[in-house]
Amino acid sequence: MEGPGDPPEGQPEGAPGNGDEEYRSVVFDESFVRAARLQEFSARERMDDHAPAVRTRHVWARLGASRQLLLLVLLIALAFGTAVYMGLRHPYKEPRPPSAEPLRTAVVPLAPRGAVPGGTADRLLAHSPAAQFRQGPEAIVLPAVRRTQNFSEALVMTALATAKEYTVKSAVERSVVTGGDHRSVRLLLSPDQLDQYDRSLERPADDGQHAATGWLVRFDPARTVLDDVPVRAEGAFSVTEISPAVLEVSADHTFVYAVRPAGASADDSSLFTVRRVMRFRFDRDDLQDHHVQVLQSTVEAGPESCGADDAAYLQPVPAGRTADNSRQPDTDPYATGRQSTALCGVLAPGPAPSR
Repeated sequence: MEGPGDPPEGQPEGAPGNGDEEYRSVVFDESFVRAARLQEFSARERMDDHAPAVRTRHVWARLGASRQLLLLVLLIALAFGTAVYMGLRHPYKEPRPPSAEPLRTAVVPLAPRGAVPGGTADRLLAHSPAAQFRQGPEAIVLPAVRRTQNFSEALVMTALATAKEYTVKSAVERSVVTGGDHRSVRLLLSPDQLDQYDRSLERPADDGQHAATGWLVRFDPARTVLDDVPVRAEGAFSVTEISPAVLEVSADHTFVYAVRPAGASADDSSLFTVRRVMRFRFDRDDLQDHHVQVLQSTVEAGPESCGADDAAYLQPVPAGRTADNSRQPDTDPYATGRQSTALCGVLAPGPAPSR
């Protein structure tokens, strides 16, 4: 029987004997060489210095078919579970409307029946219905906060607080009311309404959309001085959920200002009353960004003349004067091309303080 080191056809002739066992492992005869499997590399393979000498078997190939199937099932289950978890943890937001609606405004002058009462601001206020009103920013009071179907109590509170801030800055803040810096109001607006707001302040027009006095209460500093007494105010807010993505806040407030003509003494003051009904809208992005959409503003202000141009500034009738209604524009019911904005009311005698 041939040994483990013998070639396929037995011990070759002339091979070293038992004394040369140490060379036996490196001696091959012709039959051994013929039986060997030879592979000749091509010229491209011999020129490729980076060709690996040994083929690498990947881990996936070493796995059996059953294990590959099990691993594939586990990967699919993991991907499906992750998708379900992310869908529950991060639901998709309601799509936001492409842009905010433009503000619609209506400024209605209230003309006095007779001469406007005058005097010092303190005495006028003491004898008017505004004597019981709160003063300054503290006069703007928020209602009790309750969650809605799709908005938490915190989100409702955010909407109310932003509406209050807009109300204070646009109708109580002295720098705004006296015709000065109004950037604090602008910063609160939705970016979609900034162009309309800027147009209203730069080129006011009584067209139902671009009256500056629809956005804020302000007097012309060249004609009217605001007395050094706090603004009196009274009113309320209400909240309505319009959709799962939108809240609306309505505000109805009456403001009372003590004013006098520029250059007049403190004894020539009079009271100017503004009732303003506003409608604000908030989507979830507005609540997160501390912005507000102002949709509607209806202002009743007096004492004013019916023909007063109050798109840029409110125009109080001074103490001791009567309203000049001669400039009240005519309303032509046959002109159907453009809706008339010529509105005027009569200031009830009740709010007028006695001398």
